[in-house]
Amino acid sequence: MGWYHLFYQYNRDAAIWGNITWGHAISTDLINWYHLPFAMVPDQWYDINGVWTGSATILPDGRIVMLYTGDTNEEVQVQNLAYPANLSDPLLLDWIKYSDNPVMVPPPGIGTKDFRDPTTAWLGPNGKWRVAIGSKVNKTGITLVYETTDFTSYALLDEVMHAVPGTGMWECVDFYPVSTIESNGLDTSVNGPSVKHVLKSSLDDDKNDYYALGTYDPISNKWTPDDPNLDVGIGLRVDYGKYYASKTFYDQNKQRRLLWGWIGETDSEAADILKGWASVQTIPREVVFDRKTGTNILQWPIKEVEKLRSKSWVYEKVLLEPGCLVPLDVGLATQLDIIATFDIETQTIEEADAGYSCTTSGGSFSRGAFGPFGLVVLADETRTEQTPVYFYITKGSDGVARTHFCADQTKSSTASDVTKLVYGSNVHVLEGESLSMRLLVDHSIVESFAQGGRTVITSRVYPTKAIYTSAKVFLFNNATGVSVTANVNVWNMDSARIDHFPLGQH
Repeated sequence: MGWYHLFYQYNRDAAIWGNITWGHAISTDLINWYHLPFAMVPDQWYDINGVWTGSATILPDGRIVMLYTGDTNEEVQVQNLAYPANLSDPLLLDWIKYSDNPVMVPPPGIGTKDFRDPTTAWLGPNGKWRVAIGSKVNKTGITLVYETTDFTSYALLDEVMHAVPGTGMWECVDFYPVSTIESNGLDTSVNGPSVKHVLKSSLDDDKNDYYALGTYDPISNKWTPDDPNLDVGIGLRVDYGKYYASKTFYDQNKQRRLLWGWIGETDSEAADILKGWASVQTIPREVVFDRKTGTNILQWPIKEVEKLRSKSWVYEKVLLEPGCLVPLDVGLATQLDIIATFDIETQTIEEADAGYSCTTSGGSFSRGAFGPFGLVVLADETRTEQTPVYFYITKGSDGVARTHFCADQTKSSTASDVTKLVYGSNVHVLEGESLSMRLLVDHSIVESFAQGGRTVITSRVYPTKAIYTSAKVFLFNNATGVSVTANVNVWNMDSARIDHFPLGQH
């Protein structure tokens, strides 16, 4: 059947964004896609104001059930059930909404607009299926859990699975296990002594995706974070750039857990309306537990993206002295896959920029003793436009060196209606490791992965000069006190194929 992807989208009505529908697409490799007709549209009282986020669960007998949030004619958020009309149809073109929808309504104490986005179901110890839903009580973000045997009737468990004060409404909750001893992914229902559980939430207040690692007790239905200081909404982010509403699923054929993410726009609504579309999906990423640090997940582009690689270039042991800028001749530089490592000359790092932060810094032009250094992509010849992605090393009075991974969009575009921020955060670099980054560059998007995916940044940029043959790539070192040696592999990337499926051949 291939890969089947449901997604919700906005329909335009003149200059007004209208109701949300569910489109769908199919792929054999998660890279090349066929568009299919709408899967579900808002046509019932329980979803007339929008067919919102939902999740599928594949049952042991092969049936597929879909739970999704509907916004009713009274603007109440409810959970609805749908299922394929014909499981033998490899395209799953037609979906049936359950005749007695909604199957869940906001419980007492939960606001009518604070009850949405059901997860994929998992099996509890009593053989019943469990589904988590995001919500809030005042400013405390919470995860509610319901049990069901048939997906048509549900019982709310007495206690919330987890709550974090001050984090506000939790949207698009995701909950899944990761193995602490193996590199493969796990089915959603797996638990045990060699398993940690990731709890992730999209915070409605700041529109970022946060996650934490912890332990799930299925008897008490409680999830406990490994580190309360890195709890959901106050600690680690899935991605430190323009990224939201992510969702994982388990690939049972290749035993891996895959992650989707949504890249919103950072230009004006008027520009989106002019081009007739808005927002895209990231390249799918494989997710595993970082067994080296034990404190985070790793995200890495799926292997299939390498099918798009074409011509390649290799640059070995390029010396970058302080203030150095080195152009890389890689042909057409608008679609690239770049893997680079950086080694700093051996010397003691003294106290430097102890209070440094990517987001509040002066970006790649703010020079310190040990940074910034890295790559500049989507740059024109004069670098009037450029998007640098770089490392910056600091050391505070505690004697601990810290590595920051940043993406600077302040000069990414000459367009006046674009938000231009510096993104980034810290990244763990263990003893003996080179500093490493991988960049996927695609015209106006840069997905950046540091140290094998410990820290990830998605940049949505809109170059007007650094386009097509005018786009360039540079290595740079703006550090004032250290030289850096770089090794770089660059591949030109072909375009993914995105077509409408020839239904007449179906």
